Amino acid sequence: MSHAVAQGAADCLPGGPAGLPLVAPAPVYGASGEQVGFPGTVSIGHEGLLGVLAELVRLRAPWAGRIVFVNGHGGYVTALDTALGQRRGEGHDAAWTGCDVPGGDAHAGRTETSVMLHLAPDQVLLDAAVAGDTRPPAVLLPDLMARRVRAVSPSGVLGDPSGAPLEEGAGCWTRWCRRLSAGSPGVLPTVEAALDPAPGPGVRP
Repeated sequence: MSHAVAQGAADCLPGGPAGLPLVAPAPVYGASGEQVGFPGTVSIGHEGLLGVLAELVRLRAPWAGRIVFVNGHGGYVTALDTALGQRRGEGHDAAWTGCDVPGGDAHAGRTETSVMLHLAPDQVLLDAAVAGDTRPPAVLLPDLMARRVRAVSPSGVLGDPSGAPLEEGAGCWTRWCRRLSAGSPGVLPTVEAALDPAPGPGVRP
C-alpha cells in the first residue's frame, strides 16, 4: 500500500536538477513485535529498525538528495521521528509521511480493505473477511502494547472489513498521493516506499 502511494506521488512530480523522482523498494523486514503471536512473523525490533532507517538515508543521501519515507504502520512513528531527526541533525534532507485516515480502523478492517480493493482486488478475499476488535485505534493501543495483537483479536483484524467500498479506497489513495506530492517542496529525487496508518498531516520533517 505504501509503495503504491510512493509511486503515485512520484508519477505526479516533474523532474528537476537532481533528475526524476525515484521509488525505492520497500524494506522487507521491520519492527512488528506486537504480531509475534502469529506463526511466520519476523521482526527486527525497534533498535534494528532505527539502524535500517539510518543507513537507508546515509547511503542514499549523497546521490538522492531529499528522501521521504511513506509509512503505513502506526508502530513505526516513534522510530521514524527518532531516526530521521538524527539524520537531519547530520545535515541530511529526510522526512516521512503517513497513510492515515481520520476515523479509520487499525488493521485489515474497512480502511485497509477498501484501499486494497482499489489497488489489488485479486488479493482481497471478501468471502473470508471477519470482524475483529472494532474499538478506535487510540483506545486499542494500550491493550495492544500490553497484550499484543493475538490476545486482543485472534484473527489479527482490528476493525471490520465487511462492506468495505472500493470507491472509499480509491479516494484514500488519491488523497495520500496528492498530499505527498504537494508536501514535497521543489524536486523530490527519491521517494522511499517504507514500512507497512500513521498520524500527522502532510509530510513530516
